Amino acid sequence: MDRNRGGRQAGHGLYPPLDPFDQRMLPVGDGHVIYVEQCGNPDGVPVVVLHGGPGGGCSPAMRRYFDPRHYRVVLFDQRGCGRSRPHASVEANTTWHLVADIEAIRQALGITAWAVFGGSWGATLALVYAQTHPERVRALILRGVFLMTRAELDWFYGGGAGQFWPELWARFKSQIPESEQGDLIAAYHRRLFSGDLMLETRFARAWAAWENALASIDSNGHAGESPADYARAFARLENHYFINGGFLERDGQILEDMPRIAHIPGVIVQGRYDMICPPVSAWRLKQRWPAAELRMVARAGHALSEPGITQELVRVMDRLSYGPLARPGLT
Repeated sequence: MDRNRGGRQAGHGLYPPLDPFDQRMLPVGDGHVIYVEQCGNPDGVPVVVLHGGPGGGCSPAMRRYFDPRHYRVVLFDQRGCGRSRPHASVEANTTWHLVADIEAIRQALGITAWAVFGGSWGATLALVYAQTHPERVRALILRGVFLMTRAELDWFYGGGAGQFWPELWARFKSQIPESEQGDLIAAYHRRLFSGDLMLETRFARAWAAWENALASIDSNGHAGESPADYARAFARLENHYFINGGFLERDGQILEDMPRIAHIPGVIVQGRYDMICPPVSAWRLKQRWPAAELRMVARAGHALSEPGITQELVRVMDRLSYGPLARPGLT
């Protein structure tokens, strides 16, 4: 059977597990220290991976989407989550702080330009970073597009997705008194930042459970309870960003600013039945981005781990390693 350079059987999903060759804690100012790791080929084509959430953190599985003989893969935990410290902190934690952190990582690692790979909130951050520093981005690979618009937040926290999952939506709403259910993001915000650790953890788990249950097309509605520390960071950070509109200057900013990066090659991988980030956002993005390809995965939802999403992303990264990302001079 044909095998590619990393030893993975062609068409059979992820590369084998691998360990980082570099791990560090990088001070980025404002009291924040972020976890950064590198894996793959130290002399390979650099690609930075932006995890979702905000607040999701990176995981060892994210290393496995890239041929380790070709790519120098950089992963990090964004401010306030994962192994970064302080944990669950929203102080000095905005989109623009994260954009600056990505640049700080790039400079610390001596990388001139890199590919940017991100899904969900990671796709949002990838687009904002590219629009801010287009000269540093050689390609964008996005999954489960989220454009940080009011319409998208209204879909997920205002009842749109709840029409498909009425029992889970009722459970999510029932945590909040009826008088406050007109703005669930604000209502959860008051409880996630109450200063009462037990109360914050309870509502963090409810917040995370609503999202996690809808992530996969094969979900039965029972995603399990998230660990307390993870849920608290995830929910607090996500809610903090959402109640502030992603700290963007205006609604619809990302689409409006696409001319800045229209020339950058990209691939959008989108689940056709994504309940968290509906495909219309990916389609609208493609209309403003002539250099991008849109790959709609027929039977897939939102999660990175969906089989169809996984296979398409690995296929895309393999193909790019022989195309736009095969050119010398990237490091």
